[in-house]
Amino acid sequence: MNDLISQAFWFIITIGILVTVHEWGHFIVARWCGVHVERFSVGFGKALFSRIGKNGTQYQIAAIPLGGYVKMLDEREQAVAPEMQAFAFNRQSVAKRFAIVLAGPMANLVLCVAFLWAALSLGSQELRPLLGKPEGLAQAAGFESGDEIQAIGSMPVQTWNDALPTIAIAAMDRRAINVRVLTASGETQNRLLALDQLKNDYQQDRLLQEIGMTPYFAAPDALIGQVVAGGPADGVLQPGDRILSIEGQAIADFAGIAAALAKHSVANNNVTVEIQRNGQTIRILLAPTAQQLEGKTVWRIGVASLAATKNVRYPISQALPLAVQKTGRMASDSLAVIKRLLTGAASVDNLSGPIGIAKAADSQASWGLSSFLSFLAAISLALCIMNLLPIPMLDGGHLLFLGWEAVAGRPVSESLQVAGQSIGLFLLLGLMGIAIFNDFFRIIS
Repeated sequence: MNDLISQAFWFIITIGILVTVHEWGHFIVARWCGVHVERFSVGFGKALFSRIGKNGTQYQIAAIPLGGYVKMLDEREQAVAPEMQAFAFNRQSVAKRFAIVLAGPMANLVLCVAFLWAALSLGSQELRPLLGKPEGLAQAAGFESGDEIQAIGSMPVQTWNDALPTIAIAAMDRRAINVRVLTASGETQNRLLALDQLKNDYQQDRLLQEIGMTPYFAAPDALIGQVVAGGPADGVLQPGDRILSIEGQAIADFAGIAAALAKHSVANNNVTVEIQRNGQTIRILLAPTAQQLEGKTVWRIGVASLAATKNVRYPISQALPLAVQKTGRMASDSLAVIKRLLTGAASVDNLSGPIGIAKAADSQASWGLSSFLSFLAAISLALCIMNLLPIPMLDGGHLLFLGWEAVAGRPVSESLQVAGQSIGLFLLLGLMGIAIFNDFFRIIS
């Protein structure tokens, strides 16, 4: 129950912020263009809170938190007094109407850059693109546990969030990609990941599993990431060594080292440690040291695992151009997926609805402010791109009609607009239905 409450709370916060900014874009440009705004609503349905501003606009928060709207004075929707006709939306020039409609998506675009700027300036703990034990195509490509992705093709990679979109798009295209990695022992190597060999019916929402790539944080094995100076292993073990056994007891993961040492360590005695280094198996002797921890004796050999996360932070002056660059890359990736949805290369299983957004919002909020701001930036950009699609009922559809009016010198006929609105509504309801179905399917499966 607490999870549901938390998810609902962060969903309302997410949608509230993004919709308010989107509608504010329409609102403020409409005011600049001399259009009277009758109502500014965050949410649909019955008003939970409402007040009339000095400018005559009704501001309200409504009961259904799935969007919002700005209702402008328009002679096509109601009778307008003669003295107010100059302030009606339909009386404005094509350029002004175009600017008003475009302002909503552009507000979301600016918000995306602003949130990314803040997130990059604040810094956050990000998942390093480290690989656990590979299988399938990843194993065939030569990947090894502890490999850290540095670049995919010519694109540098710092985190899993950088790597995943590029891998996903290449998989949709069935295109092999070159991946540069830094091995656990510190060597730079190239791997050719043969995504052209993916089966035709692979599950796109389980991409890493289908490729055989397991993020290291999900399956940390007994791979040494650091040797403690002055400890028993100093000068004997190296980063990149994999501990196979201690006193004959097999070590499956890093946590198993402590358990084996607790069982086999005796003061002033050595233990036999079997390791794998550069494909060779080596046996060595180490003398564990005892330490007191919370009143208990624990044994250490002076090694640490690979760090699965790293702090990514930039000075404010550097963060802004990086935010703009990242926004451009995210927009390019989003458009690439939309293109592949239209051609059938991308599966509709990739779509998420309100439940998916709520779960993601709650998860990102738990990682801290910076991660939540990055999430808001991504959803704000998605809202911008979605609204610019040339579908009637969306801002992009209105822009399409206004573009026709600018070229032809006359507005699109009312009957065609009504037909377009019906088609747009059908498409939107269909997409929403698929997205909600996907949400529920992910829950039950």
